[in-house]
Amino acid sequence: MDLFSRSWAALRTAVAELADEDFARPSGCTGWLVRDLVCHLVIDAQDVLITLVTPAETEPTRDAVTYWNLVETPAGDDPLDALIVRLAAAYEEPWLLKFHLDDVGSAAGRAAGLADPAFRVATQGQVLTAGDYLGAYVLEWTLHHLDLIAHLPDAARPPAEGLARSRELLDKIAGAAFPPSFSDTDALLIGTGRRSPGVEEKAELGELAARLPLVLG
Repeated sequence: MDLFSRSWAALRTAVAELADEDFARPSGCTGWLVRDLVCHLVIDAQDVLITLVTPAETEPTRDAVTYWNLVETPAGDDPLDALIVRLAAAYEEPWLLKFHLDDVGSAAGRAAGLADPAFRVATQGQVLTAGDYLGAYVLEWTLHHLDLIAHLPDAARPPAEGLARSRELLDKIAGAAFPPSFSDTDALLIGTGRRSPGVEEKAELGELAARLPLVLG
């Protein structure tokens, strides 16, 4: 729960510190500018708020690891992705997008801080404890923080503990550990297809290399 809050606060702070011209730069999400990614974060924050006030009566069906599904690499024709791009463009001024993320994002952070970790919530047809749901989002925030700063070398990086926890989650999702020589950042970027492994890295990955990228949905 605390790691969710720290990862989310760090990501929101990184967005708040962006210069206006940074919003027109590419992000680490293929086909998305930084402004598109920030618009996606607004929607993510709304999802957190909705889920935390959607109680479930049944036993949990997923946890922080099994929350994630492995899906096919996007073909680029997802109507929701196209909608996000249009929504982001509609903001016109970067400060409006910053304001909306701060407004909704702060509310999501407060709701997470007030949540009972054992409380059961429903989302996407599944049931999780609030603790597991928020734990899964540590990976979401960390990956998107890396996406945000992909072409912004001077921007603040994700918290080290968030990177380490996200790597642990990705190891469990993959069913295999990434090589110890990989930094947490490299394991996350290579594991999710955000960059391709070099020749030596591919050799270190061994059989795991054939199963990459792990596209999370």
